[in-house]
Amino acid sequence: MKKRAAKKRQRHVHEFEGSTKLAEEGADRHNHRFAGVTGQAIRQGKSHIHEIDLSHTDFLDHFHNLKKIKTGPAIPVGNGKHVHFVTGTTTLNDEHKHQFNFATLIDRPLV
Repeated sequence: MKKRAAKKRQRHVHEFEGSTKLAEEGADRHNHRFAGVTGQAIRQGKSHIHEIDLSHTDFLDHFHNLKKIKTGPAIPVGNGKHVHFVTGTTTLNDEHKHQFNFATLIDRPLV
């Protein structure tokens, strides 16, 4: 008898999108945009956080990663819904990094 592989269920994640802050000076001054989905909820005290592990921002002549970034705890926004605030720094590429701040989108917005 063949064993079926267990289905991995997506339980609780958030979509996100954002832009980095500007980096470099003069003609090289620029920022990047990014979007993705967080990892599963990680229990933390009476709340939870998520991890973000994004391989690539948009591409100008280079890109950056958002590696092992942790969200803040859940922030209630009404009707039993919540978001998470995220702040951090991209990986180094082209001799610079970018800072970023954003809030995740609401979990399960249509439910």
